[in-house]
Amino acid sequence: MAEKLRIIPLGGLDEIGKNITVLEYGKDMIVIDCGVGFPDEDMYGVDLVIPDFSYLQANQKKLRGFFITHGHEDHIGSIPYAMRQVSCPIHGTAMTNGLIRLKLEEHGLADKVTLVTHKPGDVVKAGCFSVEFIHVNHSIADAVAFHVRTPVGSVVFTGDFKIDPLSKDGMMDLGRLGELGKQGVLALLADSTNVERSGYTPSESLVAESMDRQFKNCDQRIIVTTFASNMYRIQSILNTAQRYGRKVAVTGRSMENVLKVAQELGYLKIKQGTIVDLAAIKSIPKNKLVIVSTGSQGENMSALYRMAFNTHKQVEIIAGDRVIISASAIPGNEKAISKIINELYRKGADVVYEKSEGLHVSGHACQEELKIVHGLVKPRFFIPIHGEQRHLQIHAKLAQSMGMNPRNIHIGQIGTVFEFTGKSCKQVETVPAGRVFVDGIGVGDVGSVVLRDRKHLAEDGMIVVCVNLSAEDGSVITGPDIITRGFIYVKESEDLMNSLQEVAMEAIERCQRKHVRDWSVIKSAIKNDLSGYLYKQTKRNPMILPVISEI
Repeated sequence: MAEKLRIIPLGGLDEIGKNITVLEYGKDMIVIDCGVGFPDEDMYGVDLVIPDFSYLQANQKKLRGFFITHGHEDHIGSIPYAMRQVSCPIHGTAMTNGLIRLKLEEHGLADKVTLVTHKPGDVVKAGCFSVEFIHVNHSIADAVAFHVRTPVGSVVFTGDFKIDPLSKDGMMDLGRLGELGKQGVLALLADSTNVERSGYTPSESLVAESMDRQFKNCDQRIIVTTFASNMYRIQSILNTAQRYGRKVAVTGRSMENVLKVAQELGYLKIKQGTIVDLAAIKSIPKNKLVIVSTGSQGENMSALYRMAFNTHKQVEIIAGDRVIISASAIPGNEKAISKIINELYRKGADVVYEKSEGLHVSGHACQEELKIVHGLVKPRFFIPIHGEQRHLQIHAKLAQSMGMNPRNIHIGQIGTVFEFTGKSCKQVETVPAGRVFVDGIGVGDVGSVVLRDRKHLAEDGMIVVCVNLSAEDGSVITGPDIITRGFIYVKESEDLMNSLQEVAMEAIERCQRKHVRDWSVIKSAIKNDLSGYLYKQTKRNPMILPVISEI
């Protein structure tokens, strides 16, 4: 029986972020991208969400390499966690590998992982696959799409992209996509992030014009926050600062790290003397200074957050500061960003943000750009990726509007196995896939049960019932004592606290009358009685933890 190509998204479907896709044929397997997702509001204490790598672990012998489209967190953030579980080379462009190297160094893995650097046009042999790097435009330097030749046909992965004719590194290589379309493409897997938006994504050059307007005639200190990885945006800020005779200081670890990598690789052109140390800013007149900061997404530990809430050691927001937020909110971050903007206004800052001033453009293709790619590639089959369900469905309809047969368009879920021959595609099974939570240094030790308990504690609080029983006859020696956290203010609720003690005591005495000495039964009785009483009295369901000691 002839082998079939299997394409398996382990992330990036029905979600924003956590992008990772497996291609498998016979004894060979490659992985495209390996990103993180960010926790939802109800994932209390969770720092990152990473893919489930168990399928890769089970197929370690088949792994021929990871291929990375670009250096954003949702495409590289999980690499250190994956490299603890599997071993194979990682292939990327110079900027992408520079950012991956930083991550590996942070995790102590830099010496254990092989990074292989390529440029657009390069073709890499990986088992039965050959992977071609194709230049695309995005909001980070060195982004690529992949053309993968397989034994059953060609597959094109767009990665994240837009079409920007004015891009500093040249327009996306549409010519190559057209050539591939003429040769015949079996399947297209394309970015769906901006598919809801009609028209074209504006050029990054428009942001440079907006930035110039904000600097012109401003006689106050300027603070700009943007995505650390957007080298074109940072270059624009540097160019504008130089034009108006301002020095530039940088704050925020990720911004400092990315700036270092970008300078080493020649992606940033900075005149000598433009960048100054943050410690020297007090000696620079306010109308001659720009501070470039992290924190465009309202992160609690970011430099902008610390400035806004007076916890930054070197920069304090003062009345008159012009704060430019040159980024759009990632879904889920709107409240955090709003909180910072309100605090900046409270301090008298002049806050300028994307909604009103056009200081940000997306790095993702809108509908007309997606149509161009579909028209050039002309795939036999299409799988929309990188989006929530609505994005995938809308992208499927867009493909139909381009003349694709609906039967050749497949929407899956993470773990879905798409099985291809040269003439067919079908969903055949699922493999282990899902979300693994990273909390501090713990990976995977926080699961649904722990999150449920955290949610319970956050919403209703906790009551602990402590009682000491006699080892001889099971009688109560001390207690029951009631301790509450996050439920009520004890000093103002003495009557309720006394009632809770009585209810707990009645539950214990009932067990004694029945000669019950099993602690689990006694705990259950206390918990059930207290739970029923509390709901009747307060309409609340706090977590109840009976603690029994035997003396």
